Amino acid sequence: MRILSGIQPTGDKHLGNLIGALRHYATNQHLGEAFYFIADLHALTLLPDPAELRRATLSTAAMVLAAGVDPDRATLFVQSHVAPEHTQMAWVLQCVANMGELNRMTQFKDKTEGTKDGGSVGLFAYPVLQAADIVLYDADHVPVGHDQKQHLELARNLAQRFNNRYGAGTLVVPAPLIAAVGGRVRDLQDPAKKMSTSTGSEKGTVWITDEPAAVLKKFKSAVTDGDNEVRYDADAKPGIANLLELMHVATGTEVAALEAEYGSGGYGNFKTAAGEAMVEYLRPVRERYLELVHDEPALQRILTGGADRAREVATSTLDRVVVKTGLLPRG
Repeated sequence: MRILSGIQPTGDKHLGNLIGALRHYATNQHLGEAFYFIADLHALTLLPDPAELRRATLSTAAMVLAAGVDPDRATLFVQSHVAPEHTQMAWVLQCVANMGELNRMTQFKDKTEGTKDGGSVGLFAYPVLQAADIVLYDADHVPVGHDQKQHLELARNLAQRFNNRYGAGTLVVPAPLIAAVGGRVRDLQDPAKKMSTSTGSEKGTVWITDEPAAVLKKFKSAVTDGDNEVRYDADAKPGIANLLELMHVATGTEVAALEAEYGSGGYGNFKTAAGEAMVEYLRPVRERYLELVHDEPALQRILTGGADRAREVATSTLDRVVVKTGLLPRG
């Protein structure tokens, strides 16, 4: 099995990033060959400040490692360090993609709603570059959040369309890996929304670098409902359901057992217990991150080695694509 996933270097990372993606990086690296990359080319669609992008790229790499990724077991690299291969593969896939399917991408619609110019070409073509990222490494499994399922489906369609045109089996058609519980972390102040770097509330967003007291305070003030029974009901009690999922992740205790333990004890007691559990869950990640982020030479060495390994695989895939499409190989 070969697994691939990317994460954008946009801002500091929060609990949703850790539970929805990074913790799976650590576990999935034991399932097969794992490739993880910092998606800095994708981040350019937001036109970030150059100095901030460089800082965030290293910070994100440190966070991936702090979450448990072992650079001796998994390949960690920066997307732009393998840019020629990624961009060439993206161009090939753009030639088999069509405007209609890209126009239907909901994230593009959401991000360009209300804009005067309709958004950048880079943002419009973003899903095709994302598909190129995946097929370039022959990834057969891709960990995705619920909001990325449409993008993965596009990658599958493009790979299948390419294979139908140029030869079966040329590109690997990827399958999703979606966590059943904890896949989508909700904002603690507005459980109707997911925890987000850009649109979430400060009180409702738990940053991985938050001090323990700040984490506990945010959990204690989490918005719930007018009831006082701790039970899982994502529709009627989204706030409590979110906290139950978070506590399940932090402790490993099944949701049903948590309901039995805290069901009649009141919300205050449960929120405090959930907050304390999350403090302990985050503690080793936070401490390891603070060590790593200040050692730039070590991070650079890891990323350089990862890019070298990634390029070997990417070049092999592109060699097949060049032959199949009729592009002239280099002499």
